[in-house]
Amino acid sequence: MKTVEIAYRYDGAEPSPRERPGDADGARRRLDEGNRAFADLFTRLESGSGPARRVVPIDPRDLGLLLPGAGSPPQRPFAAVLGCADARVPIELIFSEGPNDLFVVRVAGNTLGDDVRGSLNYAIEHLGESLKLIVVLGHSGCGAVTAATDVFLDPASYLTLASKHSIRSMIDRLLVVVAASAKKMAAAFGADIARHPNYREALIEVAVVSNAALSAHALQREIGTHHAGGVRTAYGVYLLTERTVWAPRRGTDEVTGLAAPPDDAQGFAEFGDAVLRSERIAGLLAQ
Repeated sequence: MKTVEIAYRYDGAEPSPRERPGDADGARRRLDEGNRAFADLFTRLESGSGPARRVVPIDPRDLGLLLPGAGSPPQRPFAAVLGCADARVPIELIFSEGPNDLFVVRVAGNTLGDDVRGSLNYAIEHLGESLKLIVVLGHSGCGAVTAATDVFLDPASYLTLASKHSIRSMIDRLLVVVAASAKKMAAAFGADIARHPNYREALIEVAVVSNAALSAHALQREIGTHHAGGVRTAYGVYLLTERTVWAPRRGTDEVTGLAAPPDDAQGFAEFGDAVLRSERIAGLLAQ
């Protein structure tokens, strides 16, 4: 029988916590390595090479064990992740992390509302000794981005949201990214691209990664303006069927793992080119 086992282990010995990354690059590498390990479990399963097993060591102190007195364990995450509320994207699991490793904020469409900004600002201001990286993580087939795309393609459907203020405000945040993604696709492929049978699906995926990159860029600008300490940002898209992180980036055809966001208008133009030439998007539009 094909099995996958993911174990969080404390073996009762003296605590030997996993070394925390010392900077943002180290934090990004650790998350990328953790995601690769997670995805490899299922690759081995599909290849028929036997049971797949992954052990994630945990420090018992992060669960309130072996602490002197009755104090609570201090927070010490090395990364904060803004992810979607979608139940198919378990953040700690897909990065092979355990308790107290990640400060996770989840909201539909991983959009930057006031509550989200407040939570991330709390992490930066109060967890600065350990926090090195803020990740904006979208995912393939995002329902919130899909809803915004459908409104963009059929503006009359926006009327159905008239009495749904909370949903409407989320769609409003995403519509700008969808419109910009559609404009980029038309500039690259011509206006007739909108008639392609896979246009809607491709537009959703372009908007998903563009939304993540734009949010990471906005957060980096805010961090640079108001905070010190070397905290950086990154973006990526979790692919539900491949279980890997996808992030096209400027100046390279590399798309695997988290990436730093573009830092200016030219950077975003080159980022958009990289998204459209990526195998994922080009493949959809070649069918």
